[in-house]
Formats: sequence, structure tokens, C-alpha cells
Amino acid sequence: MHDYIKERTLRIGNYILETRKTVRVIAKEFGVSKSTVHKDLTERLPIINPELAMQVKNILDHHKAIRHLRGGEATKLKYIQSTKKTESTLQSLQ
Repeated sequence: MHDYIKERTLRIGNYILETRKTVRVIAKEFGVSKSTVHKDLTERLPIINPELAMQVKNILDHHKAIRHLRGGEATKLKYIQSTKKTESTLQSLQ
């Protein structure tokens, strides 16, 4: 494994531990794909730093456990926004 991959993996691992952000957000912030972040955290980190990997795994498990709630919230917000647009369009027609 190349040194830059090890360094990135450790930086991402420490970052998720500090911020508890999602894989998607971290991928954007680090300029890599979600797949890369996931592979770094689940496959490479246990080899490099097993203790950190266990802490990160707990965070990832928590995110997985609540993902259905996030999806529901996103759908709710989307519905509210589309309803507001429809109402404003109807008001402008009157």
C-alpha cells in the first residue's frame, strides 16, 4: 500500500471520529468517491490501525442504523418544498 493511501486513510479515520460526519460528506470534503472512503475505513484502516478502526466502525454502524430516518426526513423536506412552489404558482395565477 502506498504511503499517500495510508496517510489519507488515517486522516479520514481521525476526521470521522472527530466530526461524526457521513461517508458522503467526507468524500466531498476530501475530494474522493464514497467508495474510496468506505474502502479506506472498512478494509484498509483495520490493517493500519485496528483500534481506530473499531471506533470508526461504531460510527459507521450508527449511521447505517439511522439512515432510514435521514431518507424519510429528506423526502419530507422535498415534499414541503414542492408544495410551497405549487402554492406560489397558484397565487401568481390569481
